[in-house]
Amino acid sequence: MNELYYGDNLEILRNKLKDNTIDLCYIDPPFNSKRNYFQIYNNIGKEDQAQAQAFIDTWTWNVLADHAVQEILTNEGGRYTRQTIELIKGFHAVLGCSGLLAYLVSITQRVNEIQRVLKPTGSFYLHCDPTASHYLKLILDSVFCPRGGDFLNEITWKRTNSHNTAKRYGNVADIILFYAKSENYCWNQQHSTYSQEQRKRYKLDESGRLYTCQDLTASRPDSNSGKFEWRGTMPPASRGWGYTLEQLETWWDEERIVLKKDGRPRMDGLKVYLDEMPGKPLQSIWTDIKRIANTSDERLGYPTQKPEALLERIVQVSTNEGDVILDAYCGCGTTVAVAQRLNRNWIGIDITYQSIAVILKRLEEHFGTTILDTVTLDGIPKDMASAVALANKKDDRLRKEFEKWAVLTYSKNQAVINDKKGADKGVDGVVYIATGKHSTERVIFQVKSGKVKRSDVAVLNSDRLREKAVMGILITLKEPTSAMIQEAVETGVYRHPSFQREYSCVQIVSIRDMINDGKRIDLPLPHHVLKTAVQADMDKQNQLLLDNADADE
Repeated sequence: MNELYYGDNLEILRNKLKDNTIDLCYIDPPFNSKRNYFQIYNNIGKEDQAQAQAFIDTWTWNVLADHAVQEILTNEGGRYTRQTIELIKGFHAVLGCSGLLAYLVSITQRVNEIQRVLKPTGSFYLHCDPTASHYLKLILDSVFCPRGGDFLNEITWKRTNSHNTAKRYGNVADIILFYAKSENYCWNQQHSTYSQEQRKRYKLDESGRLYTCQDLTASRPDSNSGKFEWRGTMPPASRGWGYTLEQLETWWDEERIVLKKDGRPRMDGLKVYLDEMPGKPLQSIWTDIKRIANTSDERLGYPTQKPEALLERIVQVSTNEGDVILDAYCGCGTTVAVAQRLNRNWIGIDITYQSIAVILKRLEEHFGTTILDTVTLDGIPKDMASAVALANKKDDRLRKEFEKWAVLTYSKNQAVINDKKGADKGVDGVVYIATGKHSTERVIFQVKSGKVKRSDVAVLNSDRLREKAVMGILITLKEPTSAMIQEAVETGVYRHPSFQREYSCVQIVSIRDMINDGKRIDLPLPHHVLKTAVQADMDKQNQLLLDNADADE
């Protein structure tokens, strides 16, 4: 079961996922930290404000937030605990109709559904930053604890070194909140490697092996347990031997007991060899996994991308092979890629088609083209009716998604979606074509979901000339007219210098051509939108070869 959903995760969680079906859910939702990630989406004019929330880490109060508060306070559908309702009521009284409250109620709705779909043995990890982690912990407490779940850890992940210039301490860590649905949650103890400082505590014995000493006694003030003489030694009054006589004798015969000068055993003298230790049991502060460096092969160019090593640790601790992992904000697909590599089933959800395109591309490059045959896609147009439905979505957050789906699908996920702020100047996307060994030219896209006419071709050609592009591609939901086709022919011909092929300077492609005939771009495409992902090595664990040179921004 590998499923990739394109759409609003709240709607998908409620309508597509059944109760008690998920073993692990990890989410890394947009933080309420007022940081703008312009690499992904930059159209944040008035008309795009709601859509921008899917891409930009800034939350504002709007109709969706108001509806979410009313849903929780009125306990619509009986979904929420009394504690959640009272908590949101208190937040509303203190925070007012603010961007922070908009963020918190959005997370509340989704976490409430995640708790429902988790199996009784399931675990939940929420990745956030200190801006709102204290609020989020209260929300998770109100969702999980009244229903038999529990808070287990607040994990601090030191993700970077800070070159801090602000009048505050450098922000170098993210927070990961770890909850379980019940006390029967899955737990596979993992270990980290010992640091050089920790290794200094070990010394060489006569055989040349590194060892340290462990106490042979245990605190037993209220019991006579362990109160016996062994090899001429009695434990102190407040303690007893921590092991049976048989076990102590076994270690004596194996020469694992350190002796005093008089030949009696030291009570802190059990030899523990470094080469027999799996490592240090994981603690709640993680400093050994670094953020993805600018030069890392793992880097895809996605601004909030997390290292695979981070997800690998979480997946191995809280799941077994064959389990089902959910990421409801799957972004560039790190959780999906790790789950696939570690032989887990997975479900990914994202509201942006750019993310869906990145994930499909990442899977193909990691695991080969056949992997896509095993993925069930939901929400992506597969016929004219679903394409029309996407174009006519009333939800403002999805207003531009039709354009992105059309451009990325036709370009085989190779185009760059226009990221200019405000008006797009008639350019919805750009793709680069190879014209020589070290040369490229630009091709621009325009997408029309409404009525089209002859003048649309003329406008695209004018925009093409202004942008110094060799070609323009017009993608239309409606069928082009004969006058449009003739106008495209009259825009002239571009002759490719290497392949000696001729292309119309303006080309028209209908959505029907793309869906019914599978029509895709037929041009030499040398560059990917996002850097090619490194080929996955299915036989090796992900190595922590990431440096921490990037400054905290």
